[in-house]
Amino acid sequence: MNDPLHYSSRRKFIVGSVAAGAAVSLIAPSLSVLAKKVPGSKKLQLKIAGYRFDRLAALADGRVGIEGCDVSFEMGSIGDMNTDVFSGSQMRDVTEIGLHPYMLAYANDDFRDYTLLPVFPLRQFRHKSVFIRTDRGIQKPQDLRGRTLATPGYSSTSLTWIRGIFQDEYGISPKDVEWIVARRDSSAKDAGKVSKQENVFPDDLPIKIGPDGLDESDLLETGAVDALFHAAEPRAYTQRHPKVARLFPDYRSVEQAYFAKTGIFPIMHAVAIKQTTARENPWLVRAVFDAYVQAKQLNYDYMSKSAWAYESLPWFAREFEETRALMGENFYSYGLAANRRTLEALLRYSHEQGLAKRLLTVEELFHPASLDLVDESQ
Repeated sequence: MNDPLHYSSRRKFIVGSVAAGAAVSLIAPSLSVLAKKVPGSKKLQLKIAGYRFDRLAALADGRVGIEGCDVSFEMGSIGDMNTDVFSGSQMRDVTEIGLHPYMLAYANDDFRDYTLLPVFPLRQFRHKSVFIRTDRGIQKPQDLRGRTLATPGYSSTSLTWIRGIFQDEYGISPKDVEWIVARRDSSAKDAGKVSKQENVFPDDLPIKIGPDGLDESDLLETGAVDALFHAAEPRAYTQRHPKVARLFPDYRSVEQAYFAKTGIFPIMHAVAIKQTTARENPWLVRAVFDAYVQAKQLNYDYMSKSAWAYESLPWFAREFEETRALMGENFYSYGLAANRRTLEALLRYSHEQGLAKRLLTVEELFHPASLDLVDESQ
């Protein structure tokens, strides 16, 4: 039976929040609208690019500012943001960036135009990212040995994590399977093309390039491959192909067990700052870091106090509580101290897999002024 008092209190909360404009701006405006600049302002005009993640929304829509700056925030895809940094006009002072593509550019191409800040806008566990043909007798990770695997991008951050996890946890090395790299990605919006930064190959591993006109989902659907490593859900899975499934159907439990064992929450994206901008404004490193932390704290506050009313998922509050119980209050942590183990794992994977020419250190990738910054969100 419904509790009338409980229902009434919740209804008053919702009505009151809406009437008050939902004080914390729960529905953020589009990031394509740039922050207004103050006429005649002597503040630093700072251009930032990133995704509209909930943990960045308050920075993007102006609820959180950066001290001493007039900020314009534009939304972009990770492929476009990577390209602008590595081979484009480098118009952004601060930008989200693929963590592993940056590592490869730094290690292999002596790229130094940007340096990293220990802010990690995107993290994802990756056991969910393995898809199989159900008619090939694949029941467990070890069954992939000797099989043919497809991927739409060999050296992306996601794929480097998956291969490293499979070697560490299941004893499957990249040399234990045959690789076919598709020319197109069924989940991509830009005509399915795979970016250059995602296709760096090791010298000692034979890798085939897929046929023209076929994406990674085509290869799995037709049976040309036995399995697929893919950061996103491929078309074959989203369209319910009868012979395509995840290797780990209950991936949530598997990923939770992986975190409980290793303490690793895989990092996909970082934040980069232009070296010249940081050099000319030495105070900016901390100011940018603090702003990202503050935006994330506002999102934590929203999830803990209000999300049950505004989000569509019926058990949002329970999921949030269980995540914090397993991973800690600041489960989406920034700063190097809290993330060294995770970063060093990816650095090792990159070198072991023959992608980075040398084993990098955490300290050389991040701006010196950011090494001791601490994220005290909760």
